[in-house]
Amino acid sequence: MKKIEAIIRHFKLEDVKAALTKEGIQGMTVTEVRGFGRQKGHTEIYRGAEYSVDLVPKVKIEVVVPDADLDRVIDTIIQSAYTGQVGDGKIFVSDITQAVRIRTRETGDQALK
Repeated sequence: MKKIEAIIRHFKLEDVKAALTKEGIQGMTVTEVRGFGRQKGHTEIYRGAEYSVDLVPKVKIEVVVPDADLDRVIDTIIQSAYTGQVGDGKIFVSDITQAVRIRTRETGDQALK
């Protein structure tokens, strides 16, 4: 099993969620996060004073999938989150050694369905 963490733009969340649902992904965790990369924040003006916003708001989507679905899910996220601009986000993949559904005690891939 693999855990996919995708950091994307806020306005792309519904597109990504709909695309993953269409691909049969049944569960995900969504967290509002802030950070910076090449985008390096921006400046804003508030009450006439200019100030720097170093941490850009983003959304983090976490999905755990069977190994066989990894490439398909990554491609789906890329296609639905893409704008072509700096700040589109990143995808990180980690190994998951165990998953357990609390209600039924199912483990492994069965816990993901």
